[in-house]
Amino acid sequence: MIAAAGSGQRLGAGGPKAFVDVAGRPLLEWSVRALRAAGSIGGVIVAVPEGFEGQLGEGVTAVTGGPSRAESVRLAMAAVDTELVVVHDAARPLLTAALVDRVVGRLSGSGAAGVIAAAPVADTLKLAGEGERIAETVDRRGLWAAQTPQAFRCDALRAAQGEAAAAGYLDQATDEAWLIERSGGEVLLEAPEQPNLKVTTAADVSVAAALLAAG
Repeated sequence: MIAAAGSGQRLGAGGPKAFVDVAGRPLLEWSVRALRAAGSIGGVIVAVPEGFEGQLGEGVTAVTGGPSRAESVRLAMAAVDTELVVVHDAARPLLTAALVDRVVGRLSGSGAAGVIAAAPVADTLKLAGEGERIAETVDRRGLWAAQTPQAFRCDALRAAQGEAAAAGYLDQATDEAWLIERSGGEVLLEAPEQPNLKVTTAADVSVAAALLAAG
């Protein structure tokens, strides 16, 4: 499943981010291609903005997204009929089939509720205080930056989404791993072997395009 219903406002693209051209293809298409090449994936579902359902290629199921990322994923889950699901952000076009298969394989061989791509934090972290002054330096040991793809057991994810919706905090979730954590489920971390850039700004588009063209 690909979350691709974002407006692209921060990117300044003048339209949905997922359909911005990157290295000659819509941003979304790079993720679709990687997922379809993965041996562990049986089908691709994409949550898109209303009105863009007809702009996907053959063999891809389109679902109209909701007002938040978390709601879009919840709506797309209605089209999932498998034991496991992979959730990926269209904003990460450097996805590889190998990473998808590695995350799914690790989940299948474990008793965890989920496995997510993530990277150990390399930068020195500062906690900001009033007036954007440094309040303190945060110990980065043990800190990882969450990425996608994220693989989950569908029953665990649906239960966590339902719990969050009932309690009113579903839309606070910036990824599904947080929902699983809140419900008490175990989530494992898997470090990508290659860059897994998230496209947020126009500069990111240029960097992603260069990496995709090179490789």
